[in-house]
Amino acid sequence: MKSPLIKQDRYILRSILKFSRNRNIQLYIVGGFLRDIILGRERANPDIDFAVKKNAIGFARRLAKRLKSGFVILDRENGCARLVKRLKGKVYTLDFTDFRGRDLVQDLGKRDFTINTLAVELGAFLESADYRLIDPYEGLKDLKSRIVRIIDPGAYDGDPLRILRAFSLSCALNFKIEPRTLSLARKKKSKLSGVSFERIRDELFKILASSRSYESSVELDRCKIMEIIFPEIKAMRKLAQGPYHHLDVWQHTLETLRQLEKIIKNLNRNPDIRGYLDREISSGRHRRELVKLGGLMHDIGKPGTLRIEEGKIKFHGHERLGADMLEEISQRLKLSNSEIAALKKMILLHLRPGYLADNPVLTPRAKFRFFRDAGEEAVSILLISLADQRATKGSLTTPESRRRHERVVRRLIKEYFQKKKEIKPARLINGNDLIKRFKLEPSPLIGRMLSEVEEAQAIGKVRTKKEALRLVAEIIKKEARDGRNKNRKTSGG
Repeated sequence: MKSPLIKQDRYILRSILKFSRNRNIQLYIVGGFLRDIILGRERANPDIDFAVKKNAIGFARRLAKRLKSGFVILDRENGCARLVKRLKGKVYTLDFTDFRGRDLVQDLGKRDFTINTLAVELGAFLESADYRLIDPYEGLKDLKSRIVRIIDPGAYDGDPLRILRAFSLSCALNFKIEPRTLSLARKKKSKLSGVSFERIRDELFKILASSRSYESSVELDRCKIMEIIFPEIKAMRKLAQGPYHHLDVWQHTLETLRQLEKIIKNLNRNPDIRGYLDREISSGRHRRELVKLGGLMHDIGKPGTLRIEEGKIKFHGHERLGADMLEEISQRLKLSNSEIAALKKMILLHLRPGYLADNPVLTPRAKFRFFRDAGEEAVSILLISLADQRATKGSLTTPESRRRHERVVRRLIKEYFQKKKEIKPARLINGNDLIKRFKLEPSPLIGRMLSEVEEAQAIGKVRTKKEALRLVAEIIKKEARDGRNKNRKTSGG
């Protein structure tokens, strides 16, 4: 094959080659980095896997000192270590692993899928105009056919996470999973229960990051793999809803994900929304994936809140129960505190845009309170609400209510980004002003009064410090009246 122009990557690969030759060690690039080069896929932060006959950990440790990079042992027993090197704005993850077999061909045979078994000697790759690709398992053929194919039927036994990896690779590359590979995944799915949730989380987020997460989720569901990750969805299956809905709770949830994916694709041309969704929340995970996870989980509380009242199906409070359940699910997936807080807010407030759309007038106060309560997740909530509404096509859902919902959501999204670009007005008063002016003691009442002043300022009800203090005086009088009335009631007066 013709050696590609690696541009910025060439420098670090040449440094590694020079270091290995000085020690008479032959290195091979294997797996995903080579696969992506052949496919013409570029990564902002490359992951490069190297295979070495033996003593990969010792070699990697010495190389880390030369490159002044981070170093960690991933698997001492199987001889695997990782270097992390920052260079000109890019982060390189460099893994070095001993041959898992007597030679390179045997090592490649112990990998997961044929498209990850391609290899090339590092020196030939960098220096030859027409390097020899090592391809003992017809990986190149499957790359051209756009197929994810398992190498060995026992590969899932060695590492059951490969079951999920088949789906994440299929999503990332837009490849089909070969029928036998899919059948084996379905057959051996129970082995996933022994895999750590951190590893499951990472593959799940790769699926959610793609534009094919709905398609993959449906296939995972057909294989009954989704239930292993989220046992909570069993109770959602075939759970009927009211006449506003045309699908049961779980099928509605999948349809919400489908609609959410379409909405995100259509809105991705908007630089504000694209930047919002691309924002990293924690450890390489982005808001885009979190919003989709929120879409999958938005009705998780419905089975636990099902009530039949006067012959009507009700799910009162399902958003509150769902937020509590989501915290447990998020902790199981080892998500960060910021991710948990964001997801809980998405679930807790996903009904709010619908309530706003149902009101005859969308008041400045209602908008202020929504943006205040939603915070940074306002657009996430609005996108989930829009997808939820589009997935709801029961007999009582009217075209006019749907159009109004769409108008309100789009208006609020626009206003969110407008407000982000505005300079927030300075506070008219603070806690010290209230303590001095009204001779108050520090208490939660001061915080509540400042919140009311902030709201009044945001909607244009107060514009000066004098008006703000007048509003506080009215609040204090009202508090005093309420206190006197309460005392009369308790004393029987």
